[in-house]
Amino acid sequence: MAIRIIVKEPDEVLHKRAKEVTKITPNVQKLLDDMADTMYDADGVGLAAPQVGILKRLIVVDAGDENGLIKMINPEIIESEGEQFGPEGCLSIPGWNGDVRRAEKVTVKGLDRDGNEIVVTGTGLLARAFQHEIDHLNGVLFTDIAERVYEYTPEPPRSELENR
Repeated sequence: MAIRIIVKEPDEVLHKRAKEVTKITPNVQKLLDDMADTMYDADGVGLAAPQVGILKRLIVVDAGDENGLIKMINPEIIESEGEQFGPEGCLSIPGWNGDVRRAEKVTVKGLDRDGNEIVVTGTGLLARAFQHEIDHLNGVLFTDIAERVYEYTPEPPRSELENR
């Protein structure tokens, strides 16, 4: 496994539609593994293949819930309901957040790393992450759909705050 370089805006690959994966090869499986390592290394919740410069319909998501790490090939949203509205960021647009309206609950169908069909339903953060990453596969960034975009300044680590 390896940590890949995350492509940053305004790289044009982020604005292109990714191609469907027609054959699951060891290279596709390795890419999924590398994407997961890259996502964790960057403290992300999700990552799409275009974010590492590869126009394939692959995502990895880990919302820190009971579903754990989800690696999905050719994901598609087959059901959505409700609404949530809140801040969203992106590993490809560091330092910026946006207020984005998303479905509260989505059901996503795709293939696992071995080509078996999987269906996952998520709410809250998992639903938001699925929608965000699938948008990446279609060349859509959160800044394209946000109602407001603003600079994000992370809070200093707790240790720094305690030493003040």
